[in-house]
Amino acid sequence: MTSRKIITLFFLLTFGFQVALAQELPRSSESALGWLKKMADAPRQRNYSGIFVYYADGHMETSRMVHKVDKAGEHERIEVLDGIPRVVFRNNDEMKCYLPDSKKIYTEKRWFRKFFPNLLPSSYERIDNNYYVKEIKRERISGRECQVLSLIPRDSLRYGHQFWIDTKTGLLIKVAVFDASEIVEQFAFVQLEIDGEIPADLLKPDQSMIKEEWKVTNLATSILRENELKWQIRNLPAGFTKLVEMKRNLIEKSVLVDHIALSDGLATISIFIEPILKDAPAPVPGFFTSRGAINIYIRTLGDNKITTVGEAPLETIKLIGDSVSRQN
Repeated sequence: MTSRKIITLFFLLTFGFQVALAQELPRSSESALGWLKKMADAPRQRNYSGIFVYYADGHMETSRMVHKVDKAGEHERIEVLDGIPRVVFRNNDEMKCYLPDSKKIYTEKRWFRKFFPNLLPSSYERIDNNYYVKEIKRERISGRECQVLSLIPRDSLRYGHQFWIDTKTGLLIKVAVFDASEIVEQFAFVQLEIDGEIPADLLKPDQSMIKEEWKVTNLATSILRENELKWQIRNLPAGFTKLVEMKRNLIEKSVLVDHIALSDGLATISIFIEPILKDAPAPVPGFFTSRGAINIYIRTLGDNKITTVGEAPLETIKLIGDSVSRQN
């Protein structure tokens, strides 16, 4: 399928999605929340393989995915087919990212990284507090009947979402993320097999990855107790709660970085605080947009750089970033 045909497919499959500021929205129905449960459970319980496409800001990226569940848990391989080669292997929460061009391997815990179609946490109950979940209609996507769900934000602090969920298995087939009525990013399977047999070899590195010498970097993390970091968030926006505090070593960082993670039950926001090194270039405060739904806000506080990044509108990211201060 050509790139032009795939892009056309996206717009044909996405219909008008209206997001209202939702102060008067009702509670979500049990039926609608039941679909969320099926969507959350399916990728943790089923084998599937296929090709999916990510589209945002005029950019399209195609990836091949293989996912297997057995007695040892979940095993996954995601290979990006466009641009710089990247292959991610996951065994439960242990991840290895291979970069063939530079012969580098990065290992880390999955923590808060979400990979389509596994976008919901296992504990999704808080979603109804921040989004009105509404059943829209049935629609055929990639040859499968899907239930279409809209997640309408109950305020202006978060994005809206639309999910296309396979009615037989509960697996997410397509998702669109909205800022008001504007689509900011989409994922969709263009080829998919569910519940098939997955050979173990498909979940292992290729022979070339095993034979050649690669530089391995372990991105280790230390989980901290509540309020162990010297930082606090004074005015946490409604609906967001703190998930965890930790210290991490990140790619291209010579010192450990403080990390505070927040969530509203669907969107995840991270705050990274690092010292400004004397010989390093001065950080540039302000907004920095990533591709799609991810926004970035940088500010300085004393001799520290504070970077707030997450799946939320710029105003929300700034509100959180500006609320970070030292503990008294």
